[in-house]
Amino acid sequence: MNLNRALSWCIKGAMMAIPERVVLVCQSFRTAGEPKGVCHRHNDGLAQYLEEEILARGLDMQVITTGCLKRCERGPVVAIMPENWWFGAVDSEEAVDAILDGLENGEPAANRLE
Repeated sequence: MNLNRALSWCIKGAMMAIPERVVLVCQSFRTAGEPKGVCHRHNDGLAQYLEEEILARGLDMQVITTGCLKRCERGPVVAIMPENWWFGAVDSEEAVDAILDGLENGEPAANRLE
């Protein structure tokens, strides 16, 4: 859920349900002075596509962009919680689709699993 939509729910006084899963998407933000990793260069539109696909599939998940997840050698990185499934090289719509297909089937996308 994007920030504007979340704020509008709060303003209206509605309580948002806690999602079944949270999707963490690395954006490579680091503390001052450290060089950025690779995720921000290779995931343009990834969070947006994830959000759209989650809504289209009716999955109970929330997408959250994060600071550096410290797995730059396998970036872009996406983590699914509470399963604690970490996926590397998530750099295309096909990769996202494989991950979401796996979630719908109850299994991680093995070829991308860390």
